[in-house]
Amino acid sequence: MRPIPILAALLAAAFSAGAAQAKEFRSSDVHPLDYPTVQAVVYMGKLIGERTNGRHSVKVFGQSTLGSEKDTIEQTKIGALDMVRVNVAPMNNIVPATIVPSLPFLFKSTAHMRKVLDGPIGEEILAAMEAQGFIGLCFYDSGARSFYSGKKAIKSVADTKGMKIRVQQSDMWVAMMQAMGANATPLPYAEVYTALKTGVVDAAENNWPSYESSRHYEAAKIYSVTEHSLAPEILVFSKRVWDGLSKEDQAIIRAAAKESVPYMRKLWDEREVSARKTVEAAGAQVVTDVDKKSFSDAMAPVYAKFAADPKLQDMVKRIQAID
Repeated sequence: MRPIPILAALLAAAFSAGAAQAKEFRSSDVHPLDYPTVQAVVYMGKLIGERTNGRHSVKVFGQSTLGSEKDTIEQTKIGALDMVRVNVAPMNNIVPATIVPSLPFLFKSTAHMRKVLDGPIGEEILAAMEAQGFIGLCFYDSGARSFYSGKKAIKSVADTKGMKIRVQQSDMWVAMMQAMGANATPLPYAEVYTALKTGVVDAAENNWPSYESSRHYEAAKIYSVTEHSLAPEILVFSKRVWDGLSKEDQAIIRAAAKESVPYMRKLWDEREVSARKTVEAAGAQVVTDVDKKSFSDAMAPVYAKFAADPKLQDMVKRIQAID
């Protein structure tokens, strides 16, 4: 048999190695495929594909296809999933630093939240993910969260007393409802519509785009603009998968994630406006005469319990000091 020339053999080996390293990263989201967070990760995948000459790509599974946020966080930690986009709340019990941006009435405005998370404090929180098996890539907006119910308007903290309110699967969110005198009902996002329809819960809370895209407005037509939280979303990568990537690929993924943030925010700002118009046109009642101070005053026990650690207290103070 005629021997293969050395150069040809080397090229074949290099091609095989490159092909073996090519990967389609799987990312999960609980929202529909047209939702801003999903579209941002799709955009990130496009950048990664371009910058690796098609060697790497990203496939996003939306609509809770791969499980709840809690489920997919666990899958990402063990490397069964490459990436997941979740709200920071389900990460509270895993990475203590994520408790701070989850605290109610912490951020003064959307602009303040973005400034904090784009700066050193945001990087500090992302870096804290690594010790728990995750690589924190970036933060996305989750908008201002407010209460909605099919039973009554929630205008002050007195109105929540005794109500069964769906919350994210987070100890802090349970404590927030308890501080208001409500009965917290932790449920996966995918179960909220049915829970509202069947009376398992009396109310839920979320932002305008989620209220609209999940069609929760059909089951809970009274939206009370409490804006009690600006807790952001976070995009994390599996450290187990990450450690198997080259430094060059890691840098490409980090840069693409950061560049997806302004893209997401543009989509988000547009979606908030259109979502509100959609639900109002469908007959949702928007209640704006809300006593926000009654809610914020009730949150002292939440801060005392969940931001008791001196490091977290210091982070809260640093955030509040930012204009």
